[in-house]
Amino acid sequence: MYKGLAITVIIPCLNEEEAIEQVLRAIPEFVDEVIVVDNDSTDKTAEVAGRLGAKVIGEKIRGYGRAYKRGFANATGDLIITLDGDHSYPVTGISYLLEAFLHLEVDFLNASRFPVRDRHAMSAKHMFGNLILSMGMSLLYFRWVRDSQSGMWVFRRSILQDMNLIADGMAFSEEIKIEAIRNSRIRFGEISIVYSSRMGETKLNPWRDGFANLWFLVKKRFSR
Repeated sequence: MYKGLAITVIIPCLNEEEAIEQVLRAIPEFVDEVIVVDNDSTDKTAEVAGRLGAKVIGEKIRGYGRAYKRGFANATGDLIITLDGDHSYPVTGISYLLEAFLHLEVDFLNASRFPVRDRHAMSAKHMFGNLILSMGMSLLYFRWVRDSQSGMWVFRRSILQDMNLIADGMAFSEEIKIEAIRNSRIRFGEISIVYSSRMGETKLNPWRDGFANLWFLVKKRFSR
């Protein structure tokens, strides 16, 4: 527990055997529950995670959003922290994020990867794509969000009941932030983190996923 709050960390994984051990070994001792959602990996991700004490849950239908929704359904903590299994997000910075979350008195805290301090962590193409998506989201939803695509968040599990999360793919990352900023009862905040180069093979298709996410922003904004 952290200052009287039970903490759940959720990590969606697709073939992250190379990095997941380092990620799990760096999880702080005060974390009460670590859930690794194995999104139909073909390597030993689930085996390694289970050996290191994580609660491994399978999601056979691949998709970033599918994996997270499966993890949320099994979480028990008061606060949920998310990160990727590729060691790109700062696991050792979890206590820093929790302190910021409590200090800012928010319900949802987005960990922005910008400014990117490690020049090897993100290509110029990816930085440009992220800028376009973040600007699009900010303009469509009338709230400045520096990093609409970040996969590291801290939020109260109780706010999930007030969210309508439908995206099964990469658009889930922006959708959960949209649901947070749209709801006047949810206090939204954002803070910068140190983002690093990922380990293993990237699963992101920048053009396909970029255009799909941009279309999702527009579709969700004007849908009933």
